[in-house]
Amino acid sequence: MSRSLSSLPPEPAAETVASRLRAVAQFLRRALPLCQAHTVEFYTRGLWEQLVALSPEAVLEALGGAGLLRQQQQQRPLEEAAGTARPGLWDNCKFSNVFCENSQKLVNVQFFALAAKYHSLPSLEVCTPLDQMLGALSGKQHERCEIKTEKFMNDKKSHEVEMMSKLIDSIANFCGIKQVIDLGSGKGYLSSFLSMQYNLKVYGIDSSNTNTYGANERNRKLKKHWRAYQSRARANVRGQVLEEPKDRAVQDEMKCRANINEKLLSTNNSLLSQDQMASSDSVPLEITGAFTDSAMLKTSKQTETHLVAQTQSDGNKISENAFSLLNILPADAVEAVSSSKCNMELCEEEKEQRKMASIRAKASKSNDSNIYLPLTSYITAETELRDIITDLEDCIMVGLHTCGDLAPSTLRIFTAKPEIKAVCSVGCCYHLLTEEFENQKDSSPGLWGFPMCRYLKEEGWCCGRNARMSACLALERVAVSQVLPTESLFYRAVLQVIIEECYGVIKSDRHVGKIFSKSSSFVDYVRKSLKKLELDESKLPDSGIMDYYEKYKHRMNELEAFNMLKVVLAPCIEVLLLLDRLCYLKEKDNIAWSGLVKLFDPVKSPRCYAVVALKK
Repeated sequence: MSRSLSSLPPEPAAETVASRLRAVAQFLRRALPLCQAHTVEFYTRGLWEQLVALSPEAVLEALGGAGLLRQQQQQRPLEEAAGTARPGLWDNCKFSNVFCENSQKLVNVQFFALAAKYHSLPSLEVCTPLDQMLGALSGKQHERCEIKTEKFMNDKKSHEVEMMSKLIDSIANFCGIKQVIDLGSGKGYLSSFLSMQYNLKVYGIDSSNTNTYGANERNRKLKKHWRAYQSRARANVRGQVLEEPKDRAVQDEMKCRANINEKLLSTNNSLLSQDQMASSDSVPLEITGAFTDSAMLKTSKQTETHLVAQTQSDGNKISENAFSLLNILPADAVEAVSSSKCNMELCEEEKEQRKMASIRAKASKSNDSNIYLPLTSYITAETELRDIITDLEDCIMVGLHTCGDLAPSTLRIFTAKPEIKAVCSVGCCYHLLTEEFENQKDSSPGLWGFPMCRYLKEEGWCCGRNARMSACLALERVAVSQVLPTESLFYRAVLQVIIEECYGVIKSDRHVGKIFSKSSSFVDYVRKSLKKLELDESKLPDSGIMDYYEKYKHRMNELEAFNMLKVVLAPCIEVLLLLDRLCYLKEKDNIAWSGLVKLFDPVKSPRCYAVVALKK
């Protein structure tokens, strides 16, 4: 049963969110040129001299080493330091302390770092704490057999899935719904976990047929091994209701538990190690563990034989919730939806019609709860969900690190479809967003990824791809580990000088890629890069290549300092994108509650903020 929205924590007022957005936009108007420049062009465009009026040594002293960490741990009230009493509001005279009014260059790195922190989410007071959100949403909690996600996922993914699924389940219970639509479901980690752990009916939709097939296979194998995992939980619970078990039965049970534990651990380790090696678009992993279906069923039956006889009279006392995951999927509920089954002689239109018919058939075939059905479909803001999910009902739409425009499309679908009662979306890959005002020749009306809200649309706001790329930088990680790929960026920046001066190539659609990690020296790097760019490497002797290296190596600290400035500014650009999405929701009349929730540890998962909303 759904509960009253009055029990939810206070949401940030629309006026507050709008004022914070305007303040961040005002700051970024002055600071964004630092991130709109591409590091590749650092030396060819003279970016340091053009944008910074300080020495690189001064910047590195303030931000390098422990300097950045000190800036992040600054305890002095921001209002006092900034000389203003209202959070999030700076006037132009304050910016003159950061940037020169005439040259627009950066003149005060300490104040710049302070201003950037001042305009980051923790300081703007518009986020709802996760604990507060979970506390408000939580009702009667059912006893569950907990899945240890670290057995099936790496540490980062395990952290993300556990934290986000906890919030999703709480929202679903609060709203009294059982259906979840996971957009951009990828390998299906979140979808599988929501289905198995929380007994939800999940549709995982991804644009990649390979991902859908991989998610299907992975879920099938996880289901198989999860049965063994549950057998141990069943044995534990049943053992608790046995008052006086016989010695022989106890010994047999312990042997069976040990057998299951040993073999399951071996198989899970194999599953995890192979999954970690798999790329995002690879064919799904194959399990090589020795724990076969027949062996697992035999072991499970042995355990049941010893336990059921002793607990038959007490069986009704065992909580059904503890074993609700045993019936996760019908045998054919997760067949992959693939266009490859179509007759190759069919026209494209007929193929698409057959594909959509297959999707609808699979979707309608499973009406039970606690299933996971991976589907293949390209989702836009104008997608009609009922064409994909024929049994669409009241549901929650979610997305974990949805790339580019899929995050704003998720919010637009949420506001437009009455069946979608809630949304929990964590975006990613900001550089893949489409911007309405980035290319003035193509600024036609339409559903662009950015901006979404009225204010930024009226202002014609544009970040640019390089700035959006900078928004993906992980300040917290850099503050903790101080790891920046300075040498690889330096190699690429000097290579650009060589390409322009020796080959006359200013713009090119070709990319060097990850050649740095495969190169033994700068000369080797340049030669491999020229070959990949299809440029005549014979024009340059090794000595000529090294002359360029020697010319710029003493300026490597400029590049390092410049990238530190971009890292400091990165959270502010992300704030602009997130507040744009939140303001968009605040403008809708059918939204009862909307806010930003910090879901993840930013060191483990830098894109850590979820846009959460519930309808009236």
